[in-house]
Amino acid sequence: MQTQTKPHVVIIGAGPAGLTAAYLLAKQNIAVTVLESDPHYVGGIARTVTYKDYCFDIGGHRFFSKSEAVEALWSEILPHDMLERPRSSRIFYRQQFFSYPLKAFEALRKLGLFESLRCVLSYLKARLFPIKQPTSFADWVTNHFGKRLYTIFFKTYTEKVWGMRCEEISADWAAQRIKGLSLFTAIKNAAMPAKWNKQQGKPVIKTLIDTFRYPRKGPGMLWEACRDKINSMGGQICLDSYVFRCDHNTVDNQWLISYRDSKSHVTEIKATHLISSAPLKDMVLNCLRPFVAPPALLAADALQYRDFLIVVLILKERHTFSDNWIYVHDASVDVARIQNFKSWSPDMVPDKDKCCYGLEYFCFKGDKLWSRPDHELIEKASREIVQLGLAKAEDILDGSVLRQSKAYPVYDNNYQLHVDVIRHELENNFPTLYLVGRNGMHKYNNQDHAMMTAMLTVNNILAGKRQFDVWQVNQDAEYIETGKTNNDLASGLRAVPSRVSA
Repeated sequence: MQTQTKPHVVIIGAGPAGLTAAYLLAKQNIAVTVLESDPHYVGGIARTVTYKDYCFDIGGHRFFSKSEAVEALWSEILPHDMLERPRSSRIFYRQQFFSYPLKAFEALRKLGLFESLRCVLSYLKARLFPIKQPTSFADWVTNHFGKRLYTIFFKTYTEKVWGMRCEEISADWAAQRIKGLSLFTAIKNAAMPAKWNKQQGKPVIKTLIDTFRYPRKGPGMLWEACRDKINSMGGQICLDSYVFRCDHNTVDNQWLISYRDSKSHVTEIKATHLISSAPLKDMVLNCLRPFVAPPALLAADALQYRDFLIVVLILKERHTFSDNWIYVHDASVDVARIQNFKSWSPDMVPDKDKCCYGLEYFCFKGDKLWSRPDHELIEKASREIVQLGLAKAEDILDGSVLRQSKAYPVYDNNYQLHVDVIRHELENNFPTLYLVGRNGMHKYNNQDHAMMTAMLTVNNILAGKRQFDVWQVNQDAEYIETGKTNNDLASGLRAVPSRVSA
């Protein structure tokens, strides 16, 4: 009688997906080891980085989910340090703040009589003579808001973030991200309050959530607590552990994982199951053995990512804005978004007389912006925030630079084909390999979606079969910003832009 091997799950990556999986497996007394390349932090893009006791949220994380299971898990992991914080984010344009999403009456009032008239006429023209069969982001938004409002409130920021012209971005992304909204619906909803519409039984595009939960010391505080709980249950979290090879034995379906630390010391570990939140491209091209078939290798090589960096500025507190972040719609500067860390949580800024802003720049790793020395980036950010009128040069006291590679998966014309080819190859040849999270699946998952992919994966491992399709978990355009309640498993539609098909 053959003795069954006791399960041991190795997880690559200590981000929200990896740590969620590890936590839930450890609770079930399953041996689990998490391998994380970062030498200091857990949390991935949801980590909290510190500099001189100032705490920084890398990507901006509002803890709000329509999944009760995710909300319950947050409360379980960090029961006492989750603050209730006011939600606020606005657009900054021509030295004025505009609500996000747009409130039609406010926007037209602040733009002034002449500009408002141009916007209204442009919108009417778009309604009377819409672009037939819109193919691009520019076409879709113009049809719904008019050319003028598209130019003012959509074009500049979108092109900064994605590094491509709006005419090159597919219309399906606009339809997903701005689903159900137009200038007409914005005006109608302003004239008819949501409460009245609800009483009439009419569908309502709900306004932004008013509050959200947030760990007192940033998102990393929750994931550090999760790490500690995993360790206390017997799990292992190995930092400074870069996985470079994953050998799969097709005879006994076991894994041999090889990783090294920053001193080039190599360690090997055996596993019955492998969960990966590592970038899909790197996993397929560099780690998996035996190598996948040539079509899957070519598909993986075609995957791309959008990177970004944050320039953190510490300033004298002048109460310039209180938003969690603002979207910068100004083509004269490169900064796309500015976080206000004190608005996330006052405890992230140790000095009450100081404030701390994070200026986000989207780029590609290795390009001129990414490669600039830190002091030049701090100087650039200082110039731009002064140019925008959001700070005075004499109030800027210090700065730091944080770089985040592979922050967003980028979709080209053949994105879906590439991922489908890879999925087919991996599922047929590596039955005990499970992909989770944003980069692990090359899918734009928010933090709670990434957690959900891990939760369903753990269920699959415990059940001994893939009874849940984790690929159906994806970003709903209004998911985080609104209070809509739908099923945990969203449509699976992509929520990052693809290029216009040829």
